[in-house]
Amino acid sequence: MNENPCPKVPFTAENITACMCPRCPVQTGSRCVNEILGKLDEVLGSAGGVPEPRDVPGVYCSTGAATCKDLNPSQMCICGSCAVWHRYNLVSGRPVYYFCKDGRAG
Repeated sequence: MNENPCPKVPFTAENITACMCPRCPVQTGSRCVNEILGKLDEVLGSAGGVPEPRDVPGVYCSTGAATCKDLNPSQMCICGSCAVWHRYNLVSGRPVYYFCKDGRAG
């Protein structure tokens, strides 16, 4: 079982499912992210619970900055439209957006 990388936002299957990161313009053009996304359903099905953070291109508010380096932070971040962002009131923390670039919520 995974340790929770961030007490503010737990790395859970529920948060992985609710996460908007895979649909975010910052990473939709990323070849690395798209390769990971292509395997995500298989990983979720075989993990028997929660996969490793490296196998999920999202929930960066919990796990920290993306391991994929071909993201485009000049694109508009959509964290503010994410259910996870609202659930954990991330507007009150730092960083507020661009967790994929700036790291987990604090």
